Amino acid sequence: MAEGSYAGIDVAKETLELALGASGAVEHFANEPSAHEAIVSRLREVQARLVVLEASGGYEFALACALQAAGLAVALINPRQGRDFAKAMGHLAKTDAIDARVLAQLAQVLAAQPHRERFVKVLADAEQQRLQALVLRRTQLIGMLAAERQRLAISHAAARKSIQKLIGAIRKQLEDIEAELTSHIAQHHADVAALLQSIGGVGPATAAMLIAELPELGRLERRQIAALVGVAPLAHDSGKMRGKRMIGGGRAQVRRSLYMAALVATRFNPVIARFYQRLLAAGKPKKLALVACMRKLLTILNAMVRSGKPWDASLHAT
Repeated sequence: MAEGSYAGIDVAKETLELALGASGAVEHFANEPSAHEAIVSRLREVQARLVVLEASGGYEFALACALQAAGLAVALINPRQGRDFAKAMGHLAKTDAIDARVLAQLAQVLAAQPHRERFVKVLADAEQQRLQALVLRRTQLIGMLAAERQRLAISHAAARKSIQKLIGAIRKQLEDIEAELTSHIAQHHADVAALLQSIGGVGPATAAMLIAELPELGRLERRQIAALVGVAPLAHDSGKMRGKRMIGGGRAQVRRSLYMAALVATRFNPVIARFYQRLLAAGKPKKLALVACMRKLLTILNAMVRSGKPWDASLHAT
């Protein structure tokens, strides 16, 4: 297959740089719908096998959707992955054109992988995008509320009235978003939400986060889902040295929700609580034991969604 069959697109707010192959010419486009159609035509012309884009704060989303709608295989990657690959290939300089060519080279490498489908994922539809936006806004409002409460605690009397008004406004916005989120889930995801919340430790907020940000739940095997979220321990070994296993990467927002769910489950879910206490009795540090509980909880949730069966403590009695 010709090198030009692999494309990389460097995305900016207003511009797009398209590279067909690692050594091909770089074509410049505006980041707007009409240009997206022109890029689709260009990629069809060369029969592109895989197109790689970096996640760029949402500026890439409309283009990625247009490419997928046209039947093209699209891989959205973390910018850190693209930069690490560039350095590994000896590209120390950084320009939009260089980045586009590096992404085209990465596309060729990814296409040759036996598990190519891991990198080519279907993007969220309009309903899923709405859910993700509501979940994200709720998270933002909670962060804003926490920040204003901290300011209130140390503020001068002259500033307190303003801070209290803002706290009231944020609370009202939070109530509105949560009501809209509840309505959306009841309309589109009631069965999955009920399934997830049947296990002690998982409440409406965690269920909403999992549905919005982890659509792969129930479709992957347990090791894959743990690695995707970032709760699988990663080896750090070299020669005779055996490094400390640590978690990392993955989906930080999902991991934060799982942390709170696991924390609650260690108190109110007998199966998770026994597992947690057994790890502590074996001398494991509390934080390590809690991460293990996150992984176990995720594994159980993954199995529940796959089978369509609610929580059954008898299955985990041992």
